[in-house]
Amino acid sequence: MRPLFFLPLSITWLLLPGCGKKPAAAAPQMPPAAVTVVPAATETVTITRDLPGRIDAVRIAEVRARVAGILLKKSFREGADVSAGDVLFQIDPAPLQAARDSAAANLARAEANAKQAQNLVKRTRDLIAVNAVSRQDADNSESAVAIAEAEILAAKAALATAELNLGYATVTASISGRIGRAEVTEGALVGQGDTTRLALIQQLDPIYFDFTQSTSDHLALKNTGTSQAPVKLLLGDGREYPSPGRILFSEASVDKTTGMVTLRAEFPNPNRDLLPGMFARARVVQAVLENTVTIPQRALTRGAGGTGTVMVVDATNHAQVRLVQTAEMTGDKWVVRSGLQAGEQVIIEGLLHARPGAPVVPQPFATGAETPGTSTPH
Repeated sequence: MRPLFFLPLSITWLLLPGCGKKPAAAAPQMPPAAVTVVPAATETVTITRDLPGRIDAVRIAEVRARVAGILLKKSFREGADVSAGDVLFQIDPAPLQAARDSAAANLARAEANAKQAQNLVKRTRDLIAVNAVSRQDADNSESAVAIAEAEILAAKAALATAELNLGYATVTASISGRIGRAEVTEGALVGQGDTTRLALIQQLDPIYFDFTQSTSDHLALKNTGTSQAPVKLLLGDGREYPSPGRILFSEASVDKTTGMVTLRAEFPNPNRDLLPGMFARARVVQAVLENTVTIPQRALTRGAGGTGTVMVVDATNHAQVRLVQTAEMTGDKWVVRSGLQAGEQVIIEGLLHARPGAPVVPQPFATGAETPGTSTPH
């Protein structure tokens, strides 16, 4: 039989591990998230609209042949600038010169006939005084003078027409501008039956920009009084045209199909950088809002249905959520209509680590500072 004193020792050995067990440690707490904040600012904001349209010339003149004839010469360089009165084409003047000379001869003949009729009237008057001719002969001589004078007027008109046609043989520029390609070549018969188009001149400085705007925006533009504000032009490649323009007028009616109003702006174009037909966008000042709350674009988060939210840091350094209503974007900022007060500290960096109601460590945003979690490459 085993001795009984071994049992207590075994029980003691089994109980030793339980006597030395420590209580479980508490879970570690996360430190407050570091966030970067900026105060919601109040400022004067200019609201703009970018409206598409096309460039159009201030003046367009079609150079046409006003008389029939063979084109002898072209006197300009295609694509060059011409001035009003510059000679562009020469039509064969020989037939027109002959017509002018014939008209001049007809005028001389009419003047000679008129002089002869006047002499006859003078002699008739002397003879009728002594009853040497009848009253009928006297009346006939008076009528002959009137007919001769009318023939002179007709001959003068025919001569003037012939001289005009002779002048039209030399085709000149009616306006100053840039001339395009010649649409006929030397040796071609022009002006036969119609006024043949020879070339096109467009005045490019200044130049027009025609664009459309919705009726609601147009009314807002008129009501805010910004229609006289300078207009900026954005070119097709995104560059801003260096010279501002001004709005000249709007159409007196609204397009029934689109509900849009056509507007026209004028821009200086001394270097001829803007050409008719080019696509561009006009940046028009729509409104000027004073004492408006703005926040950086990256501070806003859009939820379901487009609801806007921002996170702010309250006086106890806890993150809080704000539902905000925004209006327009201006540059890299949102204009806030409601939901946020000026001066509230808005979180712009560290949003993924901040939780509503949780403590945070706010740091003011410094322009040019690195974003937390990034490093400058070497």
